[in-house]
Amino acid sequence: MLGPNRTSTSEFILIGFSTFPQQLLPVFFLLFLLMYLFTLLGNLLIMATVWSECSLHTPMYLFLCALSVSEVLYTVAIIPRMLADLLSAHRSITLPACAGQMFSSFTFGFTHSFLLTVMGYDRYVAICHPLRYNVLMSPRGCACLVGWSWAGGSVMGMVVTLAIFQLTFCGPNEIQHFLCHVPPLLKLACGNNVPAVALGVGLVCITALLGCFLLILLSYAFIVATILRIPSAEGRHKAFSTCASHLIVVIVHYGFASVIYLKPKGPHSQEGDTLMATTYTVLTPFLSPIIFSLRNKELKVALKKTFFSKLHSSDT
Repeated sequence: MLGPNRTSTSEFILIGFSTFPQQLLPVFFLLFLLMYLFTLLGNLLIMATVWSECSLHTPMYLFLCALSVSEVLYTVAIIPRMLADLLSAHRSITLPACAGQMFSSFTFGFTHSFLLTVMGYDRYVAICHPLRYNVLMSPRGCACLVGWSWAGGSVMGMVVTLAIFQLTFCGPNEIQHFLCHVPPLLKLACGNNVPAVALGVGLVCITALLGCFLLILLSYAFIVATILRIPSAEGRHKAFSTCASHLIVVIVHYGFASVIYLKPKGPHSQEGDTLMATTYTVLTPFLSPIIFSLRNKELKVALKKTFFSKLHSSDT
């Protein structure tokens, strides 16, 4: 039962960018649009290259392709809506659409984290157990790892979304964010079970993310120990170069996430919180294909061979 001064909410108003000067919004729109298009193009190029080049049909590039898919779907779930709101005066979103956006963002976001963990395990097996690599990373085993990553992401998205949207939302209906995110939605919820839901959702998300991060750290602890035992400097450099791009993406991914979600509580301007959130939502997916393309020699060669040589031949 709702109290006498409470009304159930059927739609929300996203006010993440409403406090910015109006003349800045078209600038943000153009910047985020270019980054979004580049993110889509970069990930689609990676997927097409891996698909077309037989030399890249290996577990590492299968996981990279799955990672690109998760990044494309994550950005598609969030950024088009954000771009539309930047140029719109009415930034409302219905309750079902808000739930769908939250489910999609958590599903693809956690799938991304699980795939990064799987890629760390792949590099661990390749460097620490090279003779058993073909057995441990068989095609069926790799497909199972990718499938479990997507299943785990879907479960996380479903658990978080069901937990949040079984709450009752009372007025006001303004979400202080540019997407349907958990903390600002919890501020709009009413009822005695809100603290318990907030604690449960927080523990589930932190446990999953911290578990992924610790598994990646453990993988790299064994990797570093193995690399240091390689006698030649060239061999150590070659071994480390195979996992450098993955390590950089992990640092970027968890670095931005920790800045946003683990920042100390205190007085923060809404503009600052919004801009910090866009780093994780827009900038991280934007950087990922750049890092993998520039730091991976095999992928760079395949990209040039598959696309740039064809463009050159068509021009001539």
